[in-house]
Amino acid sequence: MLQTIALIAALLGGLMLFPAVADFLAGNPDWQVFAVSAAAILFTGGLVYSAMRKLKTELELRQIFIFVPLIWFMACVIGAIPLFLSGLDLSLTDAFFESASGFTTTGSTVLTGLDHLPPGILLWRSMVQWIGGLGVVVMGLVLLPSMRSGGQQLFLLESSDRSEKPFAHARLFAERIAMVYLLLTLACAISYWMLGMSLFDAFNHAMTTVSTGGYSTSDGSMGSFGTTAILLTATVFMFLGGLPFIFLIRLAAGRFEKEVQIGYFIAMIAGAALAVLVTLILAGEPASGKQIVHVLFNVVSIITTTGYASEDYLTWGPAAIAVFFFLTFVGGCSGSTSGGYKQFRFVIVRQVIADSLAKTFRPHQVSRLKYGDRILDSEVVTSVMIFSFLYGGTFIIFAIIYGVLGLDFETAISGSATAIANVGPGIGSIIGPAGNFSTLSDPIKWMLCFEMIVGRLEIMSVYVLLLPGFWR
Repeated sequence: MLQTIALIAALLGGLMLFPAVADFLAGNPDWQVFAVSAAAILFTGGLVYSAMRKLKTELELRQIFIFVPLIWFMACVIGAIPLFLSGLDLSLTDAFFESASGFTTTGSTVLTGLDHLPPGILLWRSMVQWIGGLGVVVMGLVLLPSMRSGGQQLFLLESSDRSEKPFAHARLFAERIAMVYLLLTLACAISYWMLGMSLFDAFNHAMTTVSTGGYSTSDGSMGSFGTTAILLTATVFMFLGGLPFIFLIRLAAGRFEKEVQIGYFIAMIAGAALAVLVTLILAGEPASGKQIVHVLFNVVSIITTTGYASEDYLTWGPAAIAVFFFLTFVGGCSGSTSGGYKQFRFVIVRQVIADSLAKTFRPHQVSRLKYGDRILDSEVVTSVMIFSFLYGGTFIIFAIIYGVLGLDFETAISGSATAIANVGPGIGSIIGPAGNFSTLSDPIKWMLCFEMIVGRLEIMSVYVLLLPGFWR
């Protein structure tokens, strides 16, 4: 386990050379911070890996539960180092918050004046989200199913009844994920560049679009580049980032297979966009093509947990705000870069509720819950319901704590929601799409970091570590 952690640390250190070069070419002294950080982390990680490379690398299930949170925490610490040492004069809390928000692809930020920041910092933020997004997909399709976290065992790649030879090894499967992820990013970057973004902005936004992270190089987010063509392009690639990558891999191989959660995903996007559009029309706004694009863009941005904004949608009225707050919890498909509750759980919970209601007047009815053409066993259903309880409970408990610590109601509940769902912006003037998280107290920022990481790791895979029996 340690050699894998050391290898990942060394890789992260090596990637710091890219922002070092960007700052060097721009004549910004922060290139030295990135270069020294890269050298130190590369040396330390390489040394540990070399000393332990002959040890067994296969992880047992118990070790995986320790490995996953440890990797994410270590990545957040490493990502914070150049931010803390840079000329931005960030506190340790703010540096870790920005890094954690990046690696979890949340997109909440404590930075202002993004348009004038050094290119190295902007590039590092985007890279952190891109790396985090790739890690999320690999974890969601390779590790979480084996951990049986929140119903993810439904997507075990090598179950006895659905063994697929092309994906017989996790390593090969991870390589295919990385290839599709890279190709999507390149396609997105080229599209942005051809539509008028600078090459630097295009690559930065491509990394944070496909990863559904939402970091931008401008305080105005996508609104600063908001031509209709760019917004539509971003909408398409955010949507693709919210789809299961196994579906995209099969599609690239010429295999189209119906996936239930994708239907739910599209239906929720269409329903939410229509609801927001109707509220705007009732408020006297003309239903122009441009307005429709802005509505669709912001709906897809929130439901995929990207967190971009083309404008401050909180000015669209109370009904629209309610829709966006609901979308904060929803999330994309399992096996995507999106955070949130995930669509497949809605598929299962809807059936559980319908079945429970039916049994009130047909108590002897025997029904089988299904996901597509697969019959769900009780373990999956129980796991999903426990996840739902923990997800809601975590949101409520932290929202109450934030309120006790002085946040107003809107900021407290939306801050907790956006952190656990890895969305980015909240609701209200402080942390809404027109604000940021810089004015929050340090204790609240650390708790938000915890929520981001717990939400990204699907809650149960972290909370299991709190059980005394796990350590016996």
